[in-house]
Amino acid sequence: MAFLNRATTVKPVLVAWSGGKDSALALREIVGDARYRVAALLTTVTAEYDRISMHGVRRSLLHRQAESLGLPLEEVVISPGATNDDYETNMGGALATLRTRISGLDTVVFGDLFLADIRAYRERMLARLGLRGLFPLWLRDTRSLAHEFVRLGYRAVLVCVDATQLAGEFAGREFDADLLRDLPPDVDPCGENGEFHTFVYAGPGLREPVSHERGPLVVRDGRFVYCDLVETASR
Repeated sequence: MAFLNRATTVKPVLVAWSGGKDSALALREIVGDARYRVAALLTTVTAEYDRISMHGVRRSLLHRQAESLGLPLEEVVISPGATNDDYETNMGGALATLRTRISGLDTVVFGDLFLADIRAYRERMLARLGLRGLFPLWLRDTRSLAHEFVRLGYRAVLVCVDATQLAGEFAGREFDADLLRDLPPDVDPCGENGEFHTFVYAGPGLREPVSHERGPLVVRDGRFVYCDLVETASR
């Protein structure tokens, strides 16, 4: 078996892609692992809003981001107010279609860090489809990981803040050393408890920055503060 062509052992994987820093770091780990080939990014998009679900980033910016990464993008579209059953149905259909289209696909990569219940949920859902999850960042120290993200040269902006956990004024701020210094001690540096979400617009793997302007802050559901990013022409 030592003489087996190495190319035949490379496994295609999907990367669950939110557009944020944790999925960017998970992608970096997989791209750097010769055992895997990224077949596509997989993103949930809310119809009518035309935005990444939860993060609230415009679909046009998601497309520019994928183009800059040079990777195919697969979208799972859900309706506003979709139930968890709706989400699972749409996601399951998309994954089943991709399995028939991508030979050897049996793995989805996630950027989850330490929430065991979320990981278990993902693994149960995938198992019903004959798939498995891969978690390359699992149990990494989140403070070290946040600083590594900055040190590696990634650029990201906080696009959504849960104002019940972090002051809404943090929305729209750059994810940098200053931000990490300013975060309250009870807020996870990677926002793993849902304190905030990010959009990565430059850094390793992106051929050019995703040009944008930061628009006004918008409050939804009396709780979530969004910074609306608006696509601009490439500089």
